[in-house]
Amino acid sequence: MSEHLKRRIGFGLLTAYGVGVMVGAGIYVLVGAVVAQAGVYAPLAFVIAGLIAAPSALSYAELSTRIPEAAGEAAYIAKGLNSHLLSVIVGLGIVFAGTVSAAAVLRGGGGYLISVVDLPFDWVVVGIGVALVGVAILGALESLAVAAVFTVIELAGLAAVIWAGGTAAPVAAFSAPPQIVWTGVGAGAVLAFFAFIGFEDIVNMAEEVERPARNLPRAILWSLAITSVIYGLVSFAAVRAVPQDILAVSEQPLALVWEYATGQSAAFLALIAVAAALNGVLAQIVMAARVLYGLGKREAAFGIFHHAHPRFGTPARATALVGVLVIGAAMALPVATLAGFTSTVLLGVFVLVNLSLIALKRREPEAPFKVPMIVPVVGLVAAIAALGVSFGAGH
Repeated sequence: MSEHLKRRIGFGLLTAYGVGVMVGAGIYVLVGAVVAQAGVYAPLAFVIAGLIAAPSALSYAELSTRIPEAAGEAAYIAKGLNSHLLSVIVGLGIVFAGTVSAAAVLRGGGGYLISVVDLPFDWVVVGIGVALVGVAILGALESLAVAAVFTVIELAGLAAVIWAGGTAAPVAAFSAPPQIVWTGVGAGAVLAFFAFIGFEDIVNMAEEVERPARNLPRAILWSLAITSVIYGLVSFAAVRAVPQDILAVSEQPLALVWEYATGQSAAFLALIAVAAALNGVLAQIVMAARVLYGLGKREAAFGIFHHAHPRFGTPARATALVGVLVIGAAMALPVATLAGFTSTVLLGVFVLVNLSLIALKRREPEAPFKVPMIVPVVGLVAAIAALGVSFGAGH
């Protein structure tokens, strides 16, 4: 068994992976929830959310060049805060969050699929899960190539929604917008912030990326920028075409935009939502397996997972375990309730990652890619504030 992963991933695929993880299945349901808070100003809430996420993304970008390891956050915290125990806890937290998130999305994707194709739910979940685990074991390049295809399908669906909403007759509230309520926009922005969680998955591919010091920061920042534009345009199309009181209570807001704007069935968007779900599941399995592989290097108890398949160059043992946990969790009912914890876990990790970078910058100012000290400080404050709102909202 080899201990080294293969470096085969370039900037383009890495960026597509980041966009795919962030856009994910969330955009298909989240728009309505943000509109409920921010009303016609939902696009502004998404832009603000992107700005809240940006400092943490920049912190990750610098750390990814300082410590280009598969167990991203665990490695950063071990070096920045000098705590082995905390780094292992964070690593396991990331694996847990990725597994639960993938299970919730797999369950949702299975639900969409059986609404189109008449098959037993459990068979669908197991079939999709096993196929995705197989792709993940075959290779990182193959996994990201498949994810890129899903991302293209997803973006095509979103482009159709943007076109439909952008060319429809505008609703009254869009033509004559009410006075802006900043508390509503702020609450919408915190909700929308969760739509940007995913950029941190990019750093866990560090040991399989060509020229990581150059490609990791660029992929993180480009994927965040592209996703911000997509969210802004989709939410703009939504509030332009559909009355906000109807949009706010819909669980399928994008289907509603298509139906209102064109008068046609939006059944095709259900299939695109399945592609989005598959993308999210594959991305999370790939990410969680890399973190488990990286933990194996740092902690003897997980040493069995620090092995790469001699032919495929992927962490096959870690991928198989994560896959089994994802499929098992997706078939058990409490996954939907567990899914709410993933954002809270990740925000806690953002707090520690920004603290680690502050400590590292004070000890070792030089790095291949540097951001000003104010960046992790703002990232720390934003993550603590979002965590406070998250607890307040009962996550």
